[in-house]
Amino acid sequence: MESHEVAELFDQAVEQLRRVVESGASDDLDDGAGLLRQAASAGAVAVGLAVGKLSDPDRVVRAAACDLLGVTSSLHEEVREDAATALILLAANEADPEVHWSIARALGGTCDARALPTLITLAGSPDSDVRFHVAVSVPAVLDDPPAEAGEAVLIDLCTDSDPNVREWATFGLGWVSSADGEAVRQALWDRVHDAEPAVREEGVRGLARRRDRRAHPLVRGLLAQDEVHRFTFQAAAYLADPTLLPLLDGFDPNADAVAEALRECDPLLRAERDESAWLLLNAVHRRRPDLEVTVFGERCDLGLYLEVTDGADLSGHCWVDGLLRRAGGDPERAADLVIAEVTSA
Repeated sequence: MESHEVAELFDQAVEQLRRVVESGASDDLDDGAGLLRQAASAGAVAVGLAVGKLSDPDRVVRAAACDLLGVTSSLHEEVREDAATALILLAANEADPEVHWSIARALGGTCDARALPTLITLAGSPDSDVRFHVAVSVPAVLDDPPAEAGEAVLIDLCTDSDPNVREWATFGLGWVSSADGEAVRQALWDRVHDAEPAVREEGVRGLARRRDRRAHPLVRGLLAQDEVHRFTFQAAAYLADPTLLPLLDGFDPNADAVAEALRECDPLLRAERDESAWLLLNAVHRRRPDLEVTVFGERCDLGLYLEVTDGADLSGHCWVDGLLRRAGGDPERAADLVIAEVTSA
């Protein structure tokens, strides 16, 4: 796409966004997001135009430029560093809440850890829409393991006065982030008593993901209700509790979340998976005794992982269940697949 075409799309998006900003009816009007996505396909050209617009005296133009940087970053990994740098610099002197809203949302698209201090500052905004986008974006810029400052801001937003902010902060802390510890678990425990059902379910799921035993009676209670959310089945899967099997009986076993919960809670099925993983490890070792092979699990993940390395240049990391599924359940075939992938890489 030529630069003049990007500029035309951007100008059209600005006018659509202006109508939304001036009317305050964001749910009823097109804010130009579709036009910006078209412009974002130009990659570096779109970033160059957006960066140039960040100094515009018109706040709507600056907001649209931030939006374009965020969308382009989500589509083109190679532009993220430049986009994040520009957004961070703008945030240092920007005073308009409308632009703060767009900065907070766009920084999530960059997945750049340097954005965290800016997002922490924006978390103190009196505008709940800004805080909402901070809650959405913070998990995207956290390293693994997450920075303590990132954990802290999500914990704080879990107590926000706005239920949408609380829901997304609890989702980010409990489900997206691998953060763990007494403060994290306390924040999730506090949310299982929230006035909003969606926030409560996120709190329960987050606790269960950390194998916290306080989640067991909560999940049992949710499974006994007339309507059960998908999140509850996911929570049950993490608990891997055989006593939940009678409560899971009667739900559609073909539904992905239900099937996952049944598989994780059934000790016989887990034993079969563990045996397949062991056979896979031995099959790789027989073929390539020069490679180091490890099978392991993560506290905040389901299933097992296989890591293969020669201790130097070659390495591979894969989810055992997915690998076996690709191999039709045959550990020998799975060993061939993983060795081929590692050596070709």
